[in-house]
Amino acid sequence: MSDLFSLTGRVALVVGAANGGLGGFAARQLAEAGATVALADLSARADDLRVTAADCPGSSTHAVDVTDPASVESLVTQVRDAHGRIDVLVACAGAMLRREIELTSPEEWQHIIDVNLTGTWLLNRAVAPVMRAQGSGRIINFSTVYAERVGPIPESAYYAAKAGIANVTRAVASELGSSGVTANCLAPGVFFPTRMTEPLRDDPERLRWFSERTLLGRLGDPARDLAGPLLLLASDASSYMTGQILYVDGGWSAW
Repeated sequence: MSDLFSLTGRVALVVGAANGGLGGFAARQLAEAGATVALADLSARADDLRVTAADCPGSSTHAVDVTDPASVESLVTQVRDAHGRIDVLVACAGAMLRREIELTSPEEWQHIIDVNLTGTWLLNRAVAPVMRAQGSGRIINFSTVYAERVGPIPESAYYAAKAGIANVTRAVASELGSSGVTANCLAPGVFFPTRMTEPLRDDPERLRWFSERTLLGRLGDPARDLAGPLLLLASDASSYMTGQILYVDGGWSAW
């Protein structure tokens, strides 16, 4: 049974893999399961990317701007040429903006949409022909617990982008399924500590509120609670799953 979750001999491309984010934790977990991991993030995060790489034997690091189609295509070509295939894509690049709608400029809105939604679409678009040609592949797009609802924080651009990722995933699944490629979406709740949630450390009242709002009474541990769902979607264990939104939120979405 354990062989179902093995990634030995597989090549995984993780975008948004710099240390401190969920992508960095995901990369380590894929490597631990046996995958050869190609790590990508913004050039400004090169140092943090190398920290992740140090925990992923045999990994390579790459700079990418997911808002730039040419940069995304170049990344996928580099990884495919280096390894001959791409078995798993983890699209985890993201940005957020916590601001009331009337204070959000059109340019800020567009940036959040470009990084989260368009960036995910560009990555899926770039790996699609590679995986079609292989006759297999696993696409894992990161959304959020707010994929189909909104939360208590004013961030309309972020909510819109993450909801869009869910439907992009379904659309990709419908297009690539006949080629043996699955596309699923991981929708995490509040994980702590990560780069995004680190400010909660200085706000114990809000930290406590998030914990109490979660049915399991605690926040997600990125080093532990992400691994099982991630490896399910990356491995043969999910060969009959596609187009799904898998919530990993301690029960937050059950409310």
